[in-house]
Amino acid sequence: MNSHSLLIGYLLWILGFMGAHRFYYGRPVTGTIYFFTLGLFFIGWIIDLLLIPGMQNSANENFVQGPYDYNLSWILLTFLGVFGVHRFYQQKWLSGLLYLLTGGVFLLGVIYDYWTLNEQLSQLNLHGA
Repeated sequence: MNSHSLLIGYLLWILGFMGAHRFYYGRPVTGTIYFFTLGLFFIGWIIDLLLIPGMQNSANENFVQGPYDYNLSWILLTFLGVFGVHRFYQQKWLSGLLYLLTGGVFLLGVIYDYWTLNEQLSQLNLHGA
């Protein structure tokens, strides 16, 4: 079983000029570069159509599978992150409530989670929380 889905990767690629698929596959530095350059001026975004399968394989090798689903977590973060729904899913009740009341701690918490969500889930899955 894979930790990261090819389908979700391609769906996030649609938002890829903002780096969403790169964050999903555990590449926050290039995700941030894509965010600020519109997917390297859309050229990198187009090239990523061919690179996504390799990114998926790398993510599946690097992140621990377990009870917390990466795909669901990333969907929750991407579309409901400012409400902290992904934090509630991880049973991080206090930070979820804080995100809910502060708009994802004024979006800074959401940005932090884009950088670290894969590692957070790996830790939870590793320790079987």
